[in-house]
Amino acid sequence: MRVTDTSDLWWKSAVIYCLDVKKFLDSDGDGVGDLQGLATRIDYLAQIGVTCLWLMPFYPSPGKDDGYDVTDFYGVDPRLGTHGDFVEVVRTAKDRGMRVIVDLVINHTSDRHPWFVEAKRSVDSPYRDFYVWRDDPPPKNQQNTVFPGEADGVWTKDEKSGQWYLHSFYEHQPDLNVANPRVRDEIAKTVGFWLQLGVSGFRVDAVPFLLEVPEGAEMANPHDFLRDIRRFLQRRSSEAMLLGEVNLPYEQQVLYFGANDDGQELSMQFDFVAMQRLYLSLVRGDPAPLISALTARPELPVEVQWANFLRNHDELTLDQLSEQERQEVFEALAPDERQRVYGRGIVRRLPPMLNGDPRRIRMAYSLLFTLPGTPVLFYGEEIGMGENAEIGGRAAVRTPMQWSGEPGGGFSGAPRRRLASRPPSDGYAPEHVNVADQIEDRGSLLHFFRDLISRYRISPELGWGRFDLIEQDAPAVMAHSLTADVGRMIALHNFGDSPATVRFRLEGEPEGVSLVDLLGAERVDVGEQHDVSLELPAYGFRWLRVSRPGDGRLT
Repeated sequence: MRVTDTSDLWWKSAVIYCLDVKKFLDSDGDGVGDLQGLATRIDYLAQIGVTCLWLMPFYPSPGKDDGYDVTDFYGVDPRLGTHGDFVEVVRTAKDRGMRVIVDLVINHTSDRHPWFVEAKRSVDSPYRDFYVWRDDPPPKNQQNTVFPGEADGVWTKDEKSGQWYLHSFYEHQPDLNVANPRVRDEIAKTVGFWLQLGVSGFRVDAVPFLLEVPEGAEMANPHDFLRDIRRFLQRRSSEAMLLGEVNLPYEQQVLYFGANDDGQELSMQFDFVAMQRLYLSLVRGDPAPLISALTARPELPVEVQWANFLRNHDELTLDQLSEQERQEVFEALAPDERQRVYGRGIVRRLPPMLNGDPRRIRMAYSLLFTLPGTPVLFYGEEIGMGENAEIGGRAAVRTPMQWSGEPGGGFSGAPRRRLASRPPSDGYAPEHVNVADQIEDRGSLLHFFRDLISRYRISPELGWGRFDLIEQDAPAVMAHSLTADVGRMIALHNFGDSPATVRFRLEGEPEGVSLVDLLGAERVDVGEQHDVSLELPAYGFRWLRVSRPGDGRLT
């Protein structure tokens, strides 16, 4: 790679920040965040170092599923603003060096969407085939695997016609029939519309469900539809990308990048496998589970990428762990049954799960930024926000952004969730979980994020490099390197609660090589045989750049 390649495939070295407009900042005092409020915080996000905003659904919606039940794919919820406000956000973000991507929720609509309203009027409605219907009753005791205990099955009877309609999610979210060419055309129009308003791509919701087609439908390969979206996207905007939600084992997940290994379907996918193994590693104080995931990742074409995350807007799913492993994580991070959901997930944010321990919190985020792939943050992570357990369910982690420590600092009046009581350490105190208290404090978690991101952004090998484990003898330490044409980075992370001595050899490097500590000020001694020995404190970490004679890299 060349450094200039990072502008062609910008998302491979991006810092993606996911936010819910209605929870971010209220500009008019009505208790709901809005686009005008977001616009006033673009500079805050730019100062952190964010390069891509991912906006969760802001479309018109009854709000039964936090906006994922859409009634107009082309609209803006009037509570949040107008199309003019949206364009101002995109324009201002781009002026500050940030692109914007938006949620593409095309697996289903709200049952109040005009298409479904018309479809229910008659079996002869031109919109009837926009959805999936059956004449015979569904099997008894049908299960809903997405929301077990919250949704009854996946078929609901339309009393007027006597037919049943499919809903992979909630009853009020009927599935679209992507085998219908008219539906595919409408989806393409939706993509084209938001591209025209300046977005740089889409986070595609629930991709495997999107590609499920009715039995007997005339659609030979559903993946062709995903390829068609990608081709249409790139005809309209050569820089635009698709970030897909595909929670499957690697051998199935890789097909969504491109069945022929050509990378012509999704541009990026969230790595659910590594995320779940990472939490198991945190609980055990042992990097082995995470290492097993990273070394099992399939080889990918250069044009596609993994997206790494520690938290998102949904439950922290552990569905790909074994039952024993899942219980192990539950007992350590979510000991109260109310902190669990669907028998597979956790509805907590990271800092409370780690008992507010600043060493573990910072180590986890350092690890996130050095994993091979692109880091994705959920709003509030940079200040250590916790969940609001009083709300319950997935909404517990979707609370208002905490801008100040004053009552109502999250603008909705929702009670603030403080981290578990723990003596402050290294400038991070549980009672200071808001922007106002951290922005002037150089020892705060917020400034730690700024430092990580600033180093990440001048280290393109982190997003582009080849991943290699480094052999060393400390079992609690994960040592790895990322190597690209522009250079090589080495990352060391101690998962254990005791100090560790790390010894390794720099293989394949020339004479005169040295290691520069990117998060400190010193160089690390390299022996005559290219051997390195250094100490890591409990939950310690180091970012080391390999400095070769005459390479001229910034440090």
